Amino acid sequence: MDELEFFIGIDLGASNVRVALADSNYRVYRKIKEPTVKTDSAEKLTEQVCALVRRVGGDRLDRVKGLGVGSIGPLDYRRGTLLNPANLPLGEIPLGESLRDEFNLPVYVLNDCTVAALGEKVFGSGIDCNNLFYVTLSSGIGGGAIVDGNLLIGKDGNAVEIGHIVVDLDGRLKCGCGGRGHWEAYCSGKNIPLFVKYLVEVYPDKFYGGKIRELIEDDNVTTENLFYLAKIGDEYSLKIIREIRKINAIGFANINTVFDPELIIVGGSIALHNEKLILQPVKEYIKQYTINRIPEIKITTLRDDVVLYGAIALAMHPPRIFKQD
Repeated sequence: MDELEFFIGIDLGASNVRVALADSNYRVYRKIKEPTVKTDSAEKLTEQVCALVRRVGGDRLDRVKGLGVGSIGPLDYRRGTLLNPANLPLGEIPLGESLRDEFNLPVYVLNDCTVAALGEKVFGSGIDCNNLFYVTLSSGIGGGAIVDGNLLIGKDGNAVEIGHIVVDLDGRLKCGCGGRGHWEAYCSGKNIPLFVKYLVEVYPDKFYGGKIRELIEDDNVTTENLFYLAKIGDEYSLKIIREIRKINAIGFANINTVFDPELIIVGGSIALHNEKLILQPVKEYIKQYTINRIPEIKITTLRDDVVLYGAIALAMHPPRIFKQD
């Protein structure tokens, strides 16, 4: 009987780092999570990731055949380098190089949502799909796509940065990347509070009332508070959610028009915790903005571990583009 091979997946996010060990039979042995080191040093971050790899590998580390990384972007996949991510502004972070030097193993680094799409194809709801799209609605907004069975990567590894499509021609709000009018500037967890304050300031007669007034006066506007108030029926919170719903429907419609997927899988904390307020309206209103047949749209069954499972799949099945370099 052939000896099992092992692979390690790494999910590097702005809030947490998740690392898991799996074998060649797709069995996951260990999973660990830590808050992402928030310092002014890229070196401290790479040291944290290396330490987590050693911990999760344990006594099987010498049998590990490869490391897969799903990371926030932008990035240069050839070098495995993060290029000053907006939500983790540490300059260039040479993660791939650091992992290769530390463990002398093949290391594959791709955008986290690209990796999530691969995870859905290998472990999740997309096993039987040749055309699927993964969307995360979280602190940021991102996407990953498999089209005609091929994982889309792009020249630098930054294909399908769907959060940075323009949904507001007037560019009323500025995105963390510096661009204006981007989807992420209005509907991401990090930026929804700014959108709330904008709506209240510009359209006070429509949006400044109810519990929203209290949040503004107490300087306590958060994404979590907005959705909580909407769930308990606050009229003004629901009005703001309807504005977010409209922009989300436009974003999903653009995905459907450009990629024509048979399945759109949705993850991220906003979607996972507010499915009725987020996903149901998208399903209802997307048809107003796209000409293509509406695909199935569903929440990821892999939940918070979707990128982690994708990173494992990346280590096991690196795309051909890595073998060409």
